[in-house]
Amino acid sequence: MNKSESKYFNTALRMDKALLSLIQKKDFEYITVKELCEEAGVHRSTFYLHYENTVDLLEETISLMHNYFCSYFDDKEGEFVKKINSAPKNDLLLFTSDYFKPYLKFIYDNRKIYAAAMKKPKTFHSVETYQKLFRHIFAPILDRFQVPKENQEYMMFFYISGITAVVDKWLMQDCKDSIDKIVSILQGCIMPKIESDAFLSIISSSSSQPSLR
Repeated sequence: MNKSESKYFNTALRMDKALLSLIQKKDFEYITVKELCEEAGVHRSTFYLHYENTVDLLEETISLMHNYFCSYFDDKEGEFVKKINSAPKNDLLLFTSDYFKPYLKFIYDNRKIYAAAMKKPKTFHSVETYQKLFRHIFAPILDRFQVPKENQEYMMFFYISGITAVVDKWLMQDCKDSIDKIVSILQGCIMPKIESDAFLSIISSSSSQPSLR
């Protein structure tokens, strides 16, 4: 990387960080170029040297966060996709600690930004990201497990919605519970192991509640 490229990269990184800082405080639509420049400590002319508008910066920032997210995993997304058709099925189970721990570590380290993204899914292109994941990862894995195609989107919606709900609750408590505990909770929700005594306790508790009819 030459001096010019290094200078460009450093400025872009400052702008990305400025946007991520501001977006935690207000909606993206109300963030101005002036605010971004003040937060990043750069001149307005420097901003327009790099970007056409704030949307252009947002696209770059989303790409940065995606690459940062992938860096938490031993396997890059592209490498994982390549082995879907040949890997043992046990390696494709996305609810093991090998997948949950890096995911939750990323959320913990970036909880304020992630919370902002969850509140503004449209701004952060969450739907487009899910569709990409479904096409390139989830659907091929479900094909390996011979899940009928007409059922696949329903199953993934249930899976993603459930994980999101648990993570949302974790974020509301500022991630005070350990990552290991959240992994255990997620795995228990996906593959519950209810002991007979616990099951009887649940039944007894529900039967003691007043009837809704």
